[in-house]
This record gives sequence, structure tokens and C-alpha cells, in this order.
Amino acid sequence: MSHWLITPVVLPAMLAAILVLMVREHIVVQRALSMAGALALTAISIGLFWQASDGTITLYQLGNWPAPFGIVLVADRLSTLMVLLTTLMAPLVLLYVMGSGWDTRGRHFHPLFQFQLMGIIGAFLTGDAFNLFVFFEVLLIASYGLMIHAGGKARLRAGTQYVLYNLLGSTLFLFALGTIYAKTGTLNLADLALRVAELDPGASAGIRVAAVLLLLVFAIKAALLPLHFWLPDSYAEAPAPVAALFAIMTKVGAYGIIRVYTLVFPPDLEITQGLFDTWLLPAALLTLGLGMIGVLGAARIDRLVAFSAIGSMGLLLSAVAVFTPGGIAAALYYAVHSTFATAALFLLVDQIKSRRGDTGPLLMHGRPIEGGALVAGMFFVAAIAMTGLPPLSGFLGKLLILDAATASPLVWWVWAVVLLGSLVALVGFSRAGSLIFWKAHQLEPDGPGGPVDPETAPEVEDTTAQPETTAGPLAPRPVLPMIAIGGLIALLIALTAFAGPVNRALNATAAQLFAPAPYVELVLNTPGKVIKKDTHAGEDDHDAAAEATGEEH
Repeated sequence: MSHWLITPVVLPAMLAAILVLMVREHIVVQRALSMAGALALTAISIGLFWQASDGTITLYQLGNWPAPFGIVLVADRLSTLMVLLTTLMAPLVLLYVMGSGWDTRGRHFHPLFQFQLMGIIGAFLTGDAFNLFVFFEVLLIASYGLMIHAGGKARLRAGTQYVLYNLLGSTLFLFALGTIYAKTGTLNLADLALRVAELDPGASAGIRVAAVLLLLVFAIKAALLPLHFWLPDSYAEAPAPVAALFAIMTKVGAYGIIRVYTLVFPPDLEITQGLFDTWLLPAALLTLGLGMIGVLGAARIDRLVAFSAIGSMGLLLSAVAVFTPGGIAAALYYAVHSTFATAALFLLVDQIKSRRGDTGPLLMHGRPIEGGALVAGMFFVAAIAMTGLPPLSGFLGKLLILDAATASPLVWWVWAVVLLGSLVALVGFSRAGSLIFWKAHQLEPDGPGGPVDPETAPEVEDTTAQPETTAGPLAPRPVLPMIAIGGLIALLIALTAFAGPVNRALNATAAQLFAPAPYVELVLNTPGKVIKKDTHAGEDDHDAAAEATGEEH
């Protein structure tokens, strides 16, 4: 049994403790250790992803206790993909933090950041429903601290709302887990897959309630309408690098839906019929429409990006709700794309806010911003990606989703909402870019804030003050933040350039999810070993499990 699988969970936990207890007064040492940890996590996650790329499923048993009695971590194609996505973002976000000085505006940024990584990665790797709840709480507790980092009334108010909504989700999660345990006597996901399948449909009301409650929990995490109210204020008011990292947190909710409802409550299970086509798909389409309306009507650039994040989750979950291998593969491609695009936009918003003087994030005429050409160019690329225009990965992701939607009876609704939403998003982002970058250059600045009418301008709390080293208008801007944003845009371009191989890998990932017998067989019957049998949708699951090897890892 290899210990590499638990390293991405243990490393940030240990590093966070060291940062708090030993070097909390030394910001340079904190930065060095935090970045070294993030880079090490990236290297480890690449290794795990490569190992899983041939269909290998790896099991780790904590304390060498076999499932379902012990805690297990399981690495398959899906979990390693999501871990890799998280660890590719982490160093770039830290680079932005160090360059912009966000970690000097409050206390304990780096320990909280490491605990956040621990919670996110643990949620992706765990093979137990209760420990999924535990890792949810770890990442949420860390996110509470990061959310209010650097203080401010608006940030504290948004953080309070964020806490209340997520506490509601945690409570529902506990109710769902209690109901499931009462009906099945287990919370191990592989064991649940067997026991739920054996339940009599006529006496399974409790399981149906638990399945709905779990869907509500994941919908809160994914900001699905009508459980999305926490996201616009929370993401708009959070520190920029925190909001960028939060781009992966909504994907935890989508991951939970994909994992639980392909393994425990698969589409052909009688007791949960209608859960996706009747409820999830309409809710996802409404979420997409609401997000795009928010983009069009936003009065601030940070809220515009927050609403675009809501719309992107609606689009992603509309592909998930089709619940075919093609739909899941399309959703995963779009999840990778939207994570990079959303993170890049939030970091660009911070640069815009800090360079516009008194106008800040408001979408109105103001003075030309410093370094406007570079920032405008990056915003243009990120906006194209987010709105789904060719040639970047957003366009390819939407094509995949539209193609997958042909398997749904609501295919015309999906096409109509997606295409209309894309048009609305294009108008909203074009308006924002025009007001910030183009019309500003057509005006003579009227003082340091530009020609802004103080009687009509909305009140904006200044939470974006730069460190003293970059305070003056003539002070040189740090290079690291722009490198970090450029790195995210480079990942978007790479996702576009390698769309073919990436899509083939994601199709294999979806096929593995829809053939869960090897996963169940490994967790319950072959402790400490790996399965190298690559399964595809349409193969006989029992035969695939029977051919699983017993090779020691």
C-alpha cells in the first residue's frame, strides 16, 4: 500500500501547523514554505493523475483498517483530475498573493490557505460519505477565515451570509447521513452502492429523502438556484486571491453530485428516478439564465464576475443533469475551463480596482488605468473564454454540452437557454470592457477619480488598498500578479490546444464512472491493492471486476 495517496492531505495539514506555530511572525519564511508546499502538491498530483490515466484505481486504508469499517481514500480518474485542477491553481494564486501583498493585510493567510487545500483535496479523494462531510467542514472553516481576511464592514457582512448558508448545508448533510446510516448501516460509498441497490423500492422512502437532501447539500455548494444567494456578495467582497481559489470550491459541489449519483444512486436505480431530468436540469437552466441576467445588470465589475460564476455552474450542471457518459465528460471539460477562467477574471478585477482610483469596481466612466493595455488584453482573453466565444476552450466546452444535450428530452430548452445566455454574457462583458478600458480613454480625467458624479455614484468601501510599496500612482507595479494571471490564461490556451487528448481522457473518466464494479470490488474485497482493468460504458461490470488484478502497489 503506497503512502503517496495520503500525502496531498497530510502535507498541507502539517505545513499549516508549522506556519502557525513556528514562523507566524516571518512573512518571507511563510511565503517560501507555502509556495514550496503548493509546488510539491502539484508534483504529487501529476504523479497520481498519471497513475490513474490508464484506468488504475488506487486504495489507501488509514490505519490499515479494511472498508467498510475503516476510513479509505480512493484515487481514480475523476478524483485525481480534480486534485490536479486544484493544485495547478494553488501556486498561481500564491504567486499573486505574494506579488500583491494580500498576505500582509491580515493574519494567518498562509496557514488558512493550506488548510483550505487540505479540505478540498480530501473531499476529492475520500471514499467515505461521512469523511466527505468532515473535509467539507475543514475547507469551509478555512474559507471563513480567508473570506474576512483584511477586514472591512462589507466583507464581514458578506462573510456572515456565507457562513449562515453553509451552516444550513452542513446541517442538511448531517440529516442526510443520519438517514442513510439508519437505513443501510454504512457510510462507505462502495458499500452503500451495494446496499442501496438491494433495497426494496417499496420500502425505501427514507433513502429517497436522503438522496434529495444530499442533492440539496451539493446544490448549495454549487450555488444552484434557488440556493445561490450566498455567492454574489461572498465572491465579490472576498479578497481577490481567495475568490480565485473559491472558483474550485463550487466544483466540489458538482463533484459530489457526479460521484454520489454515479456510484451510490446511479441513473438506473428505481428509487431515485426523476431526480435529474425532473428537478436538476430545470434548476440548472434557471441558474444559467439568472447568472447571465446578473452579468448584464451588474453595476460593479466584481459582481459581474461573481454572476458569471453562477451562470457557469448552471451550464456545467445542465450537462451533469443529462447523466450520460457524454454529458459527464462535457461537464468535466467545462469544469476545468470555467475554473481557470473564473480565477483569472477575479484576479484581473483586483488589478482593475486597484488602478482606477476612486472609481474602483464601479462600471462607469473613469480615468484611464495604469498599464491599461496589458490589463485590457488579459481581460479581453479571459472574457472571451468565459462567454464561450471561439477559439478558446469555453466555445469548445459549450459545443460539447450542446452535443450531449441531444440525449435529453429537454434538448431544445438546453440549446435555447445556452445560446441566449451566451449572447447576454457577451453583451454584459462587452459593456464592462468598454466602460473600463475604452471610454475611459476618450475622456479627459477630471481629477484623480475621473469624471464621476459624487451625488450619483454608489458608495464603495475601499477594501483594495495596496501595500505601501505600491501606493503612489507613479510607483512601479509588481510583476508577479500579472505573471500569475498570465499563467491562468496560458492554462486556458493549453486546454484549447490539447482539447482532443483532454476530451478523450475525460470520456474515459466518464466511462469509468458508469462502470463502478471495479471501484466497489477494490474497496471492499482487495485491500491495499490496485485495479488496472480499464472499463468502458457498455462492458459487463461483473466481468471487469472479475478480471481485476491483485498486484501490490
